[in-house]
Amino acid sequence: MIIFDELVNQDTPEIEENKILSHRGFYWAEKNGIRVLVCELLEKLGFINGFSTRLGGVSPFPKNDLNLAGFDEDSPENIMENRRRFLSVFAADYTLSTVWQVHGDSVRIIRSLEEAKDGNFRADAIVSDLDGILLGIKTADCVPILLADAKSHCFAAVHAGWRGTLQKIAMRTLEIMSKTYGSDVSDIVCALGPAAVSRYEVGEDVIDQFRNEFREEADEILRPSSNSNHAFLNLHLANVKLLLKCGISQNNIRVAPFCTMQRNDLFFSYRLEKKKLGKVGRLLSVIGKACGNRAQNC
Repeated sequence: MIIFDELVNQDTPEIEENKILSHRGFYWAEKNGIRVLVCELLEKLGFINGFSTRLGGVSPFPKNDLNLAGFDEDSPENIMENRRRFLSVFAADYTLSTVWQVHGDSVRIIRSLEEAKDGNFRADAIVSDLDGILLGIKTADCVPILLADAKSHCFAAVHAGWRGTLQKIAMRTLEIMSKTYGSDVSDIVCALGPAAVSRYEVGEDVIDQFRNEFREEADEILRPSSNSNHAFLNLHLANVKLLLKCGISQNNIRVAPFCTMQRNDLFFSYRLEKKKLGKVGRLLSVIGKACGNRAQNC
C-alpha cells in the first residue's frame, strides 16, 4: 500500500521523522553539511540515487543555499561549487548529465559520455544505461521521478510539473525504456522525490484539464480549496496513478514524505519564493549505476 497522508513537517520530532522515512523506504545521507534523501530500494538494486536539499551551499537564496541550477539567477561559480559539494556525497567520480527542461513530454536518450556532457538539449526526462554518469533533473515544486530496471540496467530521471503530468511524461519515459532497452514495466522500480503536494493550489483552467485527463481519479487528486474555483493538486498522487496504469507494481513505488511548500526550510519552492525574493534555487535529483558496477572508477 502506498502512503500519501503521512508527511514530515517542521514540528515532527527527529525520531518520528526517521520512522516515517524508514516506513516510506528512504533515509538521509549526509557529508560535510550536505543532506541527500536516498531511496533504499533503488540503492539495494544497484542504483546510486539522491534528492538534494537546500542546505550547505554558497548561494544567496537568501544565504548558504545549495542552488544546483538556475544560471540566470545565480553565478556560475556558485552553482558549480554547489554541484561539487552535492556530488561529493556520492562515493565515486560521476559525470552529471542534465537537460534544458521545458515542461513538455520529450525524453532524451544518453548513449555516450559526450552526449551526457551536453546540457542544452530540450527535454523533461533522460534515459541511459551508461556507467559513470548520473542523470539529473532540476525541480523547485515539480515532481522528480527516478526510474530503474535492474535486469536491463537502464535508468531514468523525469521532471513532472502539472503540464508534464498532463502530458504523461512518466508514461512516455517508460515507453522509451521498454523500446530502447527491452525493459519490462513489471521490473521497473521508481521513487518520487519532494514536491508541492499538500499546498499546491491551482485555478479552474488546470482543474478542468486534470478532470478531463484523470476522469476516474480526479476527486482523489484534486482537494477542495476555500478559494472559489480553486483546488489543491496532489502531483505525487497523479503521477503514481499514471505509473500504476502503466503496469508498475505498487511494491516497486516509493514516495518521499515531503511537500516542498510545507518544508521550505529544507527545499526550494518556486510558488513560495519567486514572488518573495525575485529568485529561487533549484534542487537536483540524480540516479546512476552504483560504483560496484564500474570497478574501474572505484
